[in-house]
Amino acid sequence: MILTAHVKIELFKVNFLCYASERNLYIKGRTMVKQSLAFIRTIHEVPSNKPSNPNELLVRAGYIHVQGEQSISLLPLAKRVIQKIEKMIREEMNTLSANEVSLPILNFMEKPESNSFQNEQSDIEVFHLKNRNHKELYLASSQVDYITLLVKEEIQSYKQLPFILYQIRTKFRDEIQYNGMFRARESLMLDAFSFHHSSESLKAFYEKLDDVYSSVFRRLGLAYKKVAVDAGNDAGELSHEYFILSEKGDATIAYSNESDFAVNIELAQVPSPPLTEHCDMKELTKQNLHDTKQSLEELKNSLNSQAQQLIQSKAFVVHDELAVVLYRGDHRLNEVKLRNVLNVRKLTVADEEMIREIIGCSKEYIGPIKLPVNVKVYADYGIKSICNGTCFGNEDGSFYINVNPERDFAVNAYEDLRYIQEGDPSPDGIGTIEFLKGYDVAHTYMLGSAYAKKWDATFVDEFGDSNPVLMGAYGLGVSRIFGVASEFYQDEKGFAWPNALAPYDVHLITENVDNEDQWQISEQLYNILTTYQFDVLFDDRDTSIDSKFKDADLIGLSVQVIVGKKVNEGIVKVNYRRTGETFECAKEELIDRLNEYFRVY
Repeated sequence: MILTAHVKIELFKVNFLCYASERNLYIKGRTMVKQSLAFIRTIHEVPSNKPSNPNELLVRAGYIHVQGEQSISLLPLAKRVIQKIEKMIREEMNTLSANEVSLPILNFMEKPESNSFQNEQSDIEVFHLKNRNHKELYLASSQVDYITLLVKEEIQSYKQLPFILYQIRTKFRDEIQYNGMFRARESLMLDAFSFHHSSESLKAFYEKLDDVYSSVFRRLGLAYKKVAVDAGNDAGELSHEYFILSEKGDATIAYSNESDFAVNIELAQVPSPPLTEHCDMKELTKQNLHDTKQSLEELKNSLNSQAQQLIQSKAFVVHDELAVVLYRGDHRLNEVKLRNVLNVRKLTVADEEMIREIIGCSKEYIGPIKLPVNVKVYADYGIKSICNGTCFGNEDGSFYINVNPERDFAVNAYEDLRYIQEGDPSPDGIGTIEFLKGYDVAHTYMLGSAYAKKWDATFVDEFGDSNPVLMGAYGLGVSRIFGVASEFYQDEKGFAWPNALAPYDVHLITENVDNEDQWQISEQLYNILTTYQFDVLFDDRDTSIDSKFKDADLIGLSVQVIVGKKVNEGIVKVNYRRTGETFECAKEELIDRLNEYFRVY
């Protein structure tokens, strides 16, 4: 039956859509789509010479389209998965009586000097543009400044606190390390902000947001770990990240093998190692490459074999002056720690011209001995343990052997400046450090009064005194979670989504659309499934059954119902994509079997 336009309008008035056509059907908010009309383009074979792409399976299965190097379009299948993630987030945020808002993407306000608790690359990652009046605007990568000003104008009394505002919107950042859906220039994110009159209230809500995130990850079936991270110079009192654990992850977590200690590797503290009990110091000796008949590359290779004794040097510009940082050859310099020690928002590596002008050599030959007196030297604690080490000589082609700290060079300050390594003692004193890989998908900041003071956002307390509003900021990468989940829920055939994420509940497949019996039973099931509140993708295409099965496995819906040769006996075949279970049942039993499956899974 095809409804007239007049009837359809009446149905819309009562907020109930029941529109039937030869191609599509929508009943009571459930969706049935015939695949012959769906915008789903699959690719079965991948050229062997095609470079690796983090989005490859999403492209092949018709979830996204990638144009150029970094432009990603979300196609209908991806939109449906992401909408499910959004729905979960909203349901969990509603448990906190949170208020959803929509903040402007284009900001006219003057861009603040701070980085809005982003990393050291934030300034260059923000997209800038100008309007026709030549006024500078920028696309929001963080809304903390804007929302602080909003609250400043709306809140006067402690009686209006606490409350929570959040939005799920596209955010823009010119990512330096683009990685497809995992790290894109445009990303869908939850931005939540809480506002409080007391630190007790802020701390309590900070923990409640942890419950929200934990619940979302559990519902998605994704293993995660919460770790402490670097809060930055203007990001308040406390900060945590949430990592979805994966061997392919782009971040590293350091954790103790005997305790609950876990932290982002950038923040893991390394205690000062014990000093060498006794060092039989040998005579300091300067050597040159032409004396040893070695090239610089050969020298580096030979030094790497004794990296624990090598003093590495790297020059930075700090407050317009040159500073040299020392660390052991078997360690990695942690520039996050260095930035905090130097109290700078961004580190600038000294260029070749400045190094040669002040020190007199190329950057490859910087060392700690006989540096100019105005060059400050910062050393990692590990340098203290070196006895009769090696370093370069601040002169092209030269190096020193039998180098000992303090005897042969001075250090302005020893600090913890390196990345922790597997096997190091755990900073909490229990066990040793091991590593986990993962994707950071969420971040929480206990900002305290930092931003309220910056923008003079205050409230009047019960005693009539003016106080800065206390704030928390919470971010969750919605599209990033989709990308990470797509990596987890796949196999050699394609995707194998859990029910919570699958774009449709059931993939209804007709083996032969020219067979009248198969077609009639398929259409009957098509209508019955939706009546029983299942979202259905109906493969009604006139194509080979092998192609249909390949597409079904690529798309990865939880359940495949195949109407085939046994339809004359009233039998249909059912495949459970994730478990691999396959069985036949009478078509009259199908709904009961599906209800049982969806209750369990």
